[in-house]
Amino acid sequence: CFRAGLLPIFKRSQDVTKVGGPKSEQLLRIDDHDFTMRPGFGGPAVPVGVDVQVESLDAISEVDMDFTMTLYLRHYWKDERLSFRSNNNLSMTFDGRLVKKIWVPDMFFVHSKKSFTHDTTTENVMLRVYPDGKVLYSLRVTVTSMCSMDLSRFPLDTQTCSLEIESYAYTDDDLMLYWKKGNRSLSTDERISLSQFLIQEFHTTTRLAFYSSTGWYNRLYIHFTLRRHVFFFLLQTYFPATLMVMLSWVSFWIDRRAVPARVPLGITTVLTMSTIITGVNASMPRVSYIKAVDIYLWVSFVFVFLSVIEYAAVNYLSTLQERKERVLRERLPCTCGLAHPGVMSDGYSDVDFNTTGNYGLPQENGMKRERMLVQLAMESDQVTGHVGSGAYSNSWIDTHVIDKYSRVLFPGSYVLFNVVYWSIYS
Repeated sequence: CFRAGLLPIFKRSQDVTKVGGPKSEQLLRIDDHDFTMRPGFGGPAVPVGVDVQVESLDAISEVDMDFTMTLYLRHYWKDERLSFRSNNNLSMTFDGRLVKKIWVPDMFFVHSKKSFTHDTTTENVMLRVYPDGKVLYSLRVTVTSMCSMDLSRFPLDTQTCSLEIESYAYTDDDLMLYWKKGNRSLSTDERISLSQFLIQEFHTTTRLAFYSSTGWYNRLYIHFTLRRHVFFFLLQTYFPATLMVMLSWVSFWIDRRAVPARVPLGITTVLTMSTIITGVNASMPRVSYIKAVDIYLWVSFVFVFLSVIEYAAVNYLSTLQERKERVLRERLPCTCGLAHPGVMSDGYSDVDFNTTGNYGLPQENGMKRERMLVQLAMESDQVTGHVGSGAYSNSWIDTHVIDKYSRVLFPGSYVLFNVVYWSIYS
């Protein structure tokens, strides 16, 4: 209750942000030291431990021969100039504003094309200082670096890329880099995935001395092995090429006289194979060696092209056959006395055949022309009913043999090629 005539008095709570005491910069005595110099200047090299957590492997480009990776890069070192008194032995954590006022290792990515530190919603930099002067410096970086790829087995290849970390200014006399936790210094996010690649292995190595024109430097390596997913290229390249080759074999079952059917079919498959080859090469770098996919596509193209040549051979032999038949008909007398070419009348016998007169025709090569006519009629082809000589009959059979054998040779050869190809490259 309140006394009469008196108003209640409220006491304002103390603002903890205005409590007297040293500021963080005064506690770390930043103004008392020259942080443009490395810790322990003039003494032994400063050991700087490094560990990396890979957040994502964003992209790998065969055309540009590079890869893009997002990672957390952490540095560990000791700077006694940053030591401070602490009753509870707790560390102090700062953002990127203090980083600009103290000494930090000048790391850079060797062979990187571009890299940046993330700054959304604020700069992704963290600095943690312990009372004894130990420092943890962490930042989130996305880097695009070179990766020399051997595409001779593409797309059935396995690539090994490396991310290299080195000090830009300090040689091994001033800075000694090492992996903080040995082989466990590299960790990965389980969500890492790529559309065309399967990550097989991550590991780290250290090269104790790397010579440059300005001295010897320590260099850290992150190696990762990638195996390409083949199923994507099976659907986009291998399967369509195989279908085109099989489609070209359809012409072997089409009548040789159906020129409007067989010629467009062959030309269409050839043009389609050319389009597939052009599309694959457009998405690949211009290399001076043959890739595995080139071998498959060009062999498939040769099979399609040979199917067109096969019909050209069939058509050419058919033309020769018809020409021989026309010349033979012009040289023979009229066969009006024959019931049907290739079919002898029942009235003829062996005696009649041997004693047939010559009707006053002169002999030619010891054989009467009429007897030659009878022999031609008996040797006529039983399938078509056309008259033919011995040579003419052989030509007729060879024309059909081309298509007949092609139905077996083309598929068999292509299957054999696939067996050899996949046994070598898979």
